[in-house]
Amino acid sequence: MAQTDSIRTIAGIGPKKAALFAKLGIETLGDLLHFYPRDYEDRTRITPIASLEVDQPACFIASVVTTPQTHRIPKPGQKTLEVTKFAVADHTGRLNLTFFNAAYSAGKLERGETYCFYGALTGDYLGYAMTNPLFEPLDAAGTITRRIMPIYPLTAGLNNKAIMQAVAAALARCTPTETLPEALRENYGLCDAATALQEIHRPSSIEALEEARRRLIFEEFYIFSAALAIVRAKRSVRAVQPFQTEGMEEFYRALPFRLTNAQMRVIEEILADFRSGKPMSRLVQGDVGSGKTMVAAAAAFCAAKNRKQTALMAPTEILAKQHFDRLAPLMEPLGVRCALLTGSMTPQQKLTRRKELAEGVYDLIIGTHALLTESTTFQNLGFVIADEQHRFGVSQRAALLSKGEQPHLLIMSATPIPRTLALILYGDLDVSVIDELPPGRQKVDTFLVDERYRKRLNGFIRKQAEEQHQTFIVCPAIEESETDSLKSAEQWAQTLRDYVFPDLRVALLHGKMKGAEKEQIMSAFAAHEYDILVSTTVIEVGVDVPNATLMIVENADRFGLSQLHQLRGRIGRGEAKSYCILVSDNPSKETRARLKALCATNDGFRIAEEDLNLRGPGDFFGSRQHGLPAFRIGNLAQNMTVLAQAQEAAKQTVASGALPDRLEEAVNALLQNGEFSLN
Repeated sequence: MAQTDSIRTIAGIGPKKAALFAKLGIETLGDLLHFYPRDYEDRTRITPIASLEVDQPACFIASVVTTPQTHRIPKPGQKTLEVTKFAVADHTGRLNLTFFNAAYSAGKLERGETYCFYGALTGDYLGYAMTNPLFEPLDAAGTITRRIMPIYPLTAGLNNKAIMQAVAAALARCTPTETLPEALRENYGLCDAATALQEIHRPSSIEALEEARRRLIFEEFYIFSAALAIVRAKRSVRAVQPFQTEGMEEFYRALPFRLTNAQMRVIEEILADFRSGKPMSRLVQGDVGSGKTMVAAAAAFCAAKNRKQTALMAPTEILAKQHFDRLAPLMEPLGVRCALLTGSMTPQQKLTRRKELAEGVYDLIIGTHALLTESTTFQNLGFVIADEQHRFGVSQRAALLSKGEQPHLLIMSATPIPRTLALILYGDLDVSVIDELPPGRQKVDTFLVDERYRKRLNGFIRKQAEEQHQTFIVCPAIEESETDSLKSAEQWAQTLRDYVFPDLRVALLHGKMKGAEKEQIMSAFAAHEYDILVSTTVIEVGVDVPNATLMIVENADRFGLSQLHQLRGRIGRGEAKSYCILVSDNPSKETRARLKALCATNDGFRIAEEDLNLRGPGDFFGSRQHGLPAFRIGNLAQNMTVLAQAQEAAKQTVASGALPDRLEEAVNALLQNGEFSLN
């Protein structure tokens, strides 16, 4: 049978069960083959009864030494409770076993016979026992004991056994597709696809499992790297009219400050791309406050001097307006005509602005998603800037690029990403890093406290207000939950208004509000109409309030380090000293060590490296953002050696110009899924 066949071709999987599998992303036999276990239990090691440890699941072989007895205990209004008890023993000791509501299973056990059991010991020095262990006869094949047991991700209504049975059926019916050429497998010591899938689902040994994992991780990275190499190769053969890059001194003289060496280095890298005659695709990374906007402005100035229009797309209206308010006074005197285009403008304003844009009235247009609409056209778009890239999907980036003929692309990100990860996330781009902050940028002092400091913390908030400064308070939840002790923004804002700071102006902001309402609240806070803003992480990006000097993050242990660093970047933008307070009652040593790592440094790249190692790439941004590859088995933080090998192999394969058919199919599928922009 083919991997594309529906899982309903497997006996016992009807419409209802197929719907449950679909919740796990499984619809075909191929999906089943590549639905890898999330963990494994090593049940191959046999432990004597005397060596069993409390709460540590283990396999042991023992004989039934008493006849199983079942007692039925009536429970008013409930199903009768069945309790089956008996004892087992081996040469090292004796153990009492209890089965609840499992009389049928326990009835299969016979006194005097020997079985292999798997379970966890409970009790203390007064007595030990085990409840509902798994078991099977010694002469039976090792299906639940004496084997390495795969543990799969589950959904309500599907247990591990059901998934194991379905996977076994798929393995028996399908011949796995081999995407890696035999010569490549031999060169890197990789097993074939059939062996890898068999061992990943039904490991014969720990060693065989590790070989299977290595093969499948290599394959994922190899296909992904090949796709990146193809996109980069396509870009390298295109040609555009080179820009003239002389005369930049006029721009530098207009600045009221000197650019840092890092900013100048990155600008030169961009100008070199402009001169190359190839479309630029470059990512500029820099910590909050490192001056990415001025780098983009320099590039836009150069584009305007070459009679090309620039589009700068920001993720929020308030950030777009901030860019416009900052850049227009700088650029207009230099002859670069600027305009703003956002969704909240009136229909007539947008119509007029788009008409002028199409006629070439403006050199630099700054806007939000309004730039992407079909009605927005350009006379001569030659340069696209995407700010806060991880807030945009690849398709949105491509939509804006399609409005010009081979426009240059500059992506800006204030989310520091370790270079190793950046090369994967943006492997089709060149990467520049602004690793220097401008003189005068405030260092934010960061502290970790618990609830015992609440009174002092409230006093500190009041002190900031008395000095005419403002405070951000970030909560991890919007609403109060009956099952979670997390602080909710709604409840905490109300508490502050009613009881703690009734004389101060407290605002509330969260992601469920409508866009216009969020923009209005943020604009009012920036205008100092509020003293305190209680918010969720919607303030993480694009909020510039120089008067805010205090950031308090409640339940800080619930956030990733990089996300906390982004939140901290909202303050320290003015002349006054700024402080970030992380509040957490989590007693875990690991958690407190993680949070103290943030207190120890303001270097976003060091923090990002730590966050990647601690949390892995899947949680790197707090939640999966656009562009992060959804590897099924590979881990960018843990499998760097395999990644390097796969990248080198893919580069050589693509350079040879001859992709094996199966590999080409896999790469094309990845490209068509929208992981990359082919523009």
